[in-house]
Amino acid sequence: MNSTTETPDMLGASNPFVRGYDNLSIERLLLITYANDCPPCFRSIHDSRAHLLDDARELFACLFNDDFALISEGQAIPDELDEHFQSTGLVRQVIYAVTGEILNERQHVGDLYSLEEAQAMVHRLSFDTGHYSRAWEISTAHLTDEALRHLEGRVGNVDSRPTGLLFEPFALPDCNGVGCKLIGTPWTDDNLVKIEGNPYSSLRQEQLDAGTPEALVNVLYLAALADVRLLIFDPDAAVLNGLAIYDEIATRST
Repeated sequence: MNSTTETPDMLGASNPFVRGYDNLSIERLLLITYANDCPPCFRSIHDSRAHLLDDARELFACLFNDDFALISEGQAIPDELDEHFQSTGLVRQVIYAVTGEILNERQHVGDLYSLEEAQAMVHRLSFDTGHYSRAWEISTAHLTDEALRHLEGRVGNVDSRPTGLLFEPFALPDCNGVGCKLIGTPWTDDNLVKIEGNPYSSLRQEQLDAGTPEALVNVLYLAALADVRLLIFDPDAAVLNGLAIYDEIATRST
């Protein structure tokens, strides 16, 4: 066995189910050089210059501060703005910065040199659903024997009712596998409070109190936190790096 008991906070710190980005966005920035011994800086375009085309910005002198830049060459600068922009520089290039979120943390994805290229990147990364994948197939080595028996018992019981625990098991007899439909994802506190009225800690306790093995609770949480909707456990599937492993024999056979 290769496992330790983990709290929800520890489980969320590094999640192998996370793929792709949420809430992708594009921001037009100016790459500015100013002093010989200083690295270039990036600044957002002030609203008063938002109407200027890219060609009317590149290789033009500018004023900038810690937040914004103003094209000053050939442009009148109102006194009320001039006093807030104390640094001078030269706009070398217009950059379209693409950013996204992973587990609610904003991350820089890349820089493109036209709006069309940036929009194409966002389209490729987001797809129509906004997610890379919402279905996973992983090895049953990520479940303890107790957890696997629990799932198999649920799907093998014809009188079994819905769990009411935001996951429902289903059988895959042709491959000796078992799957879970995850409901109400992602299982973040904010989302669960909206749909259930309680944070994840309450759901976790309900699942444990209902007899759900902790190993299953843990892996379902990680998957649901990454907005996975279908999770399949198959003895012939590959293990997922970074996820707890309980069956070393199964690991060696994959």
